[in-house]
Amino acid sequence: MAKVRSRADNGLLFLDFYYRGVRCREQTALPSTAENKRKVESFLSRILKDIAQGQFDYAATFPGSPRAAKFPTLAAGNVLQTNATAQSGNNVGAEVASTPSFADFSVTWRTEMAPQWRRLHRLGVDAIFDKHLLPTFGALPVSEVKKVDVLTFRSELSKMPGRGGKKMSAARINKIMCMLRQMLNEAAERFEFAPAFRGIKPLKMRRAEVQPFSLEEVERIRTNIRVDYCNYVTTRFFTGMRTGEINGLKWKYVDRERGLILVRETLVGGESEENAKNEQSLRDIPMLPIVREAIEDQWRCRDPENPYVFTGSSGGPIDTHNFANRIWYPLLRYLELEKRRPYQTRHTTATLMLASGENPEWIARIMGHVNTQMLFTVYSRFVPNLTRSDGLAITGLINSRDESPAPAPAKALTSADIESMDAKTLRKVLKQIALATEGAKRNDTHGHL
Repeated sequence: MAKVRSRADNGLLFLDFYYRGVRCREQTALPSTAENKRKVESFLSRILKDIAQGQFDYAATFPGSPRAAKFPTLAAGNVLQTNATAQSGNNVGAEVASTPSFADFSVTWRTEMAPQWRRLHRLGVDAIFDKHLLPTFGALPVSEVKKVDVLTFRSELSKMPGRGGKKMSAARINKIMCMLRQMLNEAAERFEFAPAFRGIKPLKMRRAEVQPFSLEEVERIRTNIRVDYCNYVTTRFFTGMRTGEINGLKWKYVDRERGLILVRETLVGGESEENAKNEQSLRDIPMLPIVREAIEDQWRCRDPENPYVFTGSSGGPIDTHNFANRIWYPLLRYLELEKRRPYQTRHTTATLMLASGENPEWIARIMGHVNTQMLFTVYSRFVPNLTRSDGLAITGLINSRDESPAPAPAKALTSADIESMDAKTLRKVLKQIALATEGAKRNDTHGHL
């Protein structure tokens, strides 16, 4: 994404943006001050607007730039011609396709989508475009990106290195392709051409590994972790809060009187954001007694000037990577427990609640899930009595019907009883006696087979 930066050597501002798939940096003579930065950002906004509308002339905007020779110049009639064609005197010209370039439309599309994206997601999208999509498709008109280009690009991604020295994962490839799909589909609808992604399905992914801790392991961790992190992990284990939710928890969202933790903000990239992952993530979590005790203990030793409930040694919110690498993983090694991410504390909450027999709908609300589907599809295998697969339940039902107690013997009728009955009642009683007698005969016959 386009940005205004300052040089480290002289402190002067420069523009950093993409045009026709090429990264361009243009120097200014302005020192890096707040006022100058606003001026340059305003200038950059006008450039991006011209790029989106197909009216940007690089040579006219930056007449002294050596990069101007690399790009077409805007001729009369709004028809783009290459510099080489203009110099050779060829009147035919190289007319550009009626649709904007992939790079230009990507700026338009990301600008339009930005309001509905969270900050960290926007940064991730920009990184995907800068590293993968613009170098491959940037110079092409969006209508010229075909299905074969998309499939070839995906094939190349599968050969690229990922984390841990392995090949790029299917999940990562799908995420990159998702950005490409969304942008090209929007371009196809807007400029009325056949979408390149027709018939292309996402790669199959393995289900994410869920490795919750047992209650015994939870107690070992709580007992042996550094004292200043005991309340923190206790709250993580028994509320199911996501990492960003608990690291960004502030005292104003802790209702100590009603015993509730209000999830209203999340910590993303070191900054608090009010918009949560989804609507269901904005929830009220009732504090279990063990959590209330941890929160009260944290309240007694808090810094009144610090808004965060759990803080690191510097006084700021807990840093995810610092906690994992310096506290969490060393503790697991010390306890000889299998290495698991701190996020597994959330999965532990779900499995412990399910195993204890809590209502699945209540658990889903506590966890911030849209519905109970994830509980049953992800966590059921960790709870033996949640879903049976051995046939014992239906067998027990059948046996209970076969082993139903025999009907009590009919009461002997006296002459006084018979005389007191009308004809209809007497016929009903005699029928019941006949049925009971027939049933007794069948049972006796089965008993001798």
